[in-house]
Amino acid sequence: MSEEVEENTSGWDAIDQELGKIYGEQEPKHYGTMIPYSLGGEDPLDGISAYKSEMPVPHWHFVTYGFSELYEKESENTEHSGYGFELTFRLVRNEDEEEPPAWALNLLQNMGRYVFGSGNVFRSGDYLDANGPICLGADTLLTALAFTLDPELPAVETPNGHLQFIQMVGITADELEAMQTWNTLGVLESGLAQIPGYVTDLSRDSLLQIPAIAEAVERGIELDGSNTGFLFVDQLSWESGKKGWFKKQPDRVILGAKQAGIIGKLLRGRILKQRNLTLVSQEIQVVFEPGGTANYSMENQEISIRLNGAAATELSQRLAPREASLCWIHYQG
Repeated sequence: MSEEVEENTSGWDAIDQELGKIYGEQEPKHYGTMIPYSLGGEDPLDGISAYKSEMPVPHWHFVTYGFSELYEKESENTEHSGYGFELTFRLVRNEDEEEPPAWALNLLQNMGRYVFGSGNVFRSGDYLDANGPICLGADTLLTALAFTLDPELPAVETPNGHLQFIQMVGITADELEAMQTWNTLGVLESGLAQIPGYVTDLSRDSLLQIPAIAEAVERGIELDGSNTGFLFVDQLSWESGKKGWFKKQPDRVILGAKQAGIIGKLLRGRILKQRNLTLVSQEIQVVFEPGGTANYSMENQEISIRLNGAAATELSQRLAPREASLCWIHYQG
């Protein structure tokens, strides 16, 4: 008679151990996956736990199970467990609320679909545009997400490797733009008094409505420039100039209306700080580089554009939140 082999849950147990240090004997609301993702299930994460937390304000503290290796070590990367992180999410909880809202569970599973489908991982300092309310159908200004280290869950070494707990924070469209033109953690830290513990509240207004925070962000942008060196742009194309009877039409980079304004700010925040800015679409890649002489070159589908300070400043002023084209004939060296 064969004996049953006990399943190795060392990765899962390591997460539970860290949560036990915070919540003691509290039994969380746990939502597991019936059919594993690898066998055709819809939900990529093995489970999500939701704890009731009272500090700094009453909220649900969600923690995922599945971005890291929960059972046997399978990946060849011995340094990290799976993708090297689990997500957490803190959401304001009503006084009489006994069950966490389903939309938050769906949001976390959607993050799993994104990571499992793209291979892109989340790190502290990242941001993600949700292109709509983070809670579908809600009357909220929160349309994007920022990522920072969970303030109560330090990184741990599990039997399967290193693991960080990365907390999602709901943010507004103008806060996202501020993070792009400065940096995520700077904006979050500037607003910590308004969103203690980085607890997401769907009803809150933008942090930038508070003059002191807006001024701190502006100072940060001027002093540090932008940490955004890479931006995917939906509408980005190259139009070669044509020779006419009396003059040559300039070569152009065509930008969509939605991102023209932010690209103008990024140019100033990157080039004037001697840093590159790379724009990528399905068609082409455009790399802006700081340099003494303004010019450009093209090889295959990559366009390299060198800008001095004057050219970068002029372009950033010309770009507004509308469809725009950048003409390069005037900047040839």
